[in-house]
Amino acid sequence: MQGKVVLVTGGAKRVGAAICRRLHAAGAELAVHYHSSVQEAQALQDELNSLRPKSAAAFQADLLDPDALPKLVHKVVRKFGRLDALVNNASSFYATPLAEVDERQWHDLLGTNLRAPLFLAQAAADELRRSHGCIVNIADIHAERPMHGHLLYSVAKAGLVALTRALAQEMAPQVRVNAVAPGVIAWPDGPEWEDVERRRKIVAHTLLKREGGPDDVARAVTFLIQDAPYVTGQIIAVDGGRSVNI
Repeated sequence: MQGKVVLVTGGAKRVGAAICRRLHAAGAELAVHYHSSVQEAQALQDELNSLRPKSAAAFQADLLDPDALPKLVHKVVRKFGRLDALVNNASSFYATPLAEVDERQWHDLLGTNLRAPLFLAQAAADELRRSHGCIVNIADIHAERPMHGHLLYSVAKAGLVALTRALAQEMAPQVRVNAVAPGVIAWPDGPEWEDVERRRKIVAHTLLKREGGPDDVARAVTFLIQDAPYVTGQIIAVDGGRSVNI
């Protein structure tokens, strides 16, 4: 990963920050995208640069703005001189029961989870082809088995899985495209997820009978970027076996 440049969307906190730290530890230079988490992004940038000077930079962009996506890629390339990998990690997540679905939710959930990865891939395609790079999308095990009450999120992640396989076809042979599908990794924000019994039941359906952590996803992303030159069009579940035991 020495000298490789990776753009991670939503990289300022939670799973995104874990991905940034692990890729940085492997030698990569990090472009940390954020939307509103400016303090977290600045802190992570400073942390990584304290370990290796000039190896990280934070970039603000609203992924729901189509014009912002090519500008983001351009800024990253102008800063670092190249782009070797794109990690589409940024995601909106909240419940959308059928009776409550509206256009705003559609725009937000489909926009962050599906449209932005597509148009970022389009914007980055030439640079990634030039570097024989790769894309890693952060999908979800609920792309295959929808989460009750989360209609639009499940649809968006299902679309992202399809996009991953379609991009692998479109961008071959120069660019590899894969996805990681997390399971019980980092509990979402919100009072409904503070229910200890609800969490216990979900964890009980994992074969390993425990939660994972953000670094489990980060390890899988690093593998796909660094150690999987003959892997493309694949979805790797990082879920403790939950997807085969629901």
